[in-house]
Amino acid sequence: METHIINHHIPKSREGTYYTIPFPVTEEYERISVAYTYERGDSSVVDLGLMNGDKNFLGWSGSNKATVFVGPHSATPGYLMADIAPGQWYIIVGAYKIPDNGLPVRYEIIYIPKHPRWLVGDLHIHSDASDGQHDIPTLTKKAIKKGLDFIAIANHNNYSENLTLPKIPNLTLIPTVEWTHYKGHMNFFGVPAPFANFIANSEEEMLELIATAKAKGALISVNHPKDPGCPYLWENTDCFDAVEVWNAPMRKSNMDAIAWWHSLLQEGKKVSLVGGSDYHRDWHPALFAHPVTRVYAKSPSSQDILEAIRKGNAYVAATKNSMELSLSCDTAIMGDSIAWHNNLELTTTAKNLGAAMILQLVTAEGVVHTWRKNQLPARVKVMPTWRFAYLIAMRKISRFSRVAAITNPIFFHEK
Repeated sequence: METHIINHHIPKSREGTYYTIPFPVTEEYERISVAYTYERGDSSVVDLGLMNGDKNFLGWSGSNKATVFVGPHSATPGYLMADIAPGQWYIIVGAYKIPDNGLPVRYEIIYIPKHPRWLVGDLHIHSDASDGQHDIPTLTKKAIKKGLDFIAIANHNNYSENLTLPKIPNLTLIPTVEWTHYKGHMNFFGVPAPFANFIANSEEEMLELIATAKAKGALISVNHPKDPGCPYLWENTDCFDAVEVWNAPMRKSNMDAIAWWHSLLQEGKKVSLVGGSDYHRDWHPALFAHPVTRVYAKSPSSQDILEAIRKGNAYVAATKNSMELSLSCDTAIMGDSIAWHNNLELTTTAKNLGAAMILQLVTAEGVVHTWRKNQLPARVKVMPTWRFAYLIAMRKISRFSRVAAITNPIFFHEK
């Protein structure tokens, strides 16, 4: 966090006028706040507003607020949410009432940089623009009530709503389309209009469509690949970036999806896992924000969230308040790659691991370690044969075991 101080003197001659004071912005910060102080009285009233580097108006609060802030994800009421680009920004001074001898005003600008943190969201939701029950305002209210940081509204072959997504304070709406084909469904994340039309009737046309979307910056995820109603039937397994291993309630098709994703890892592919509720309507087995994907991103922007997913800095859990997993190795976290050496250790822990649950460490060789709640946190030496390792929390229900949370792997390579 950086601070810039401006000690400014408003002369009596400026009373009743508006003017600006420049201040520097040196990088793409996550938030800028401006606080100002002066000796308030009947004969001293100073109003406040902001403009960005292009001298575009960002907001005005008069003398009502002593501190205001702006940023791309939230802003003080009365101010616009806006990207913070480097340049010369401006404080708008409203010299309403100024004493005869002038008025000293102290402005304090605080620059808050991007900083990595865990964010939680639902990556697979439908609105009434396709076959969902609710409109976007209703879905955003549901997300805020659930405490989510981001959602992806993924309508079938339909991106009309992406072109007018609202800006909601403290909630990121990721532009998404669920490309829906008889040979499988895929989410195209991050690009409002990823294709000119969705038609593809051959493997070659499918690959061309995906290549076009990727050239625009889209992240591609295979949805519910082992669902018996709409499985992934294309031959190619190199065209996508992620696999939705947990779709709606945990069930056999999700367990099969996890096994398929694991087989891709065994083939040497670094493909990320994600989860999504596939929520359509209330009173349906697919519940809103169940499961959720937790992402370690450097900011709440759509681009940073998707970049973290692309890297695999993410894991899937049943709900926002259920399971929190941690997997690290030196400076590497889930999704990262690290060179193996003889003293390399994995560190893991699990918050909210229930008495009926176990935490497993899985490699290409299968389950290599198992812990219960009272055995965590734990440290494990990394074996030279391990190419990757990830965590999976299992819940025993009657005679069956089901996944309660699962992480992306840490990968190991030779020096």
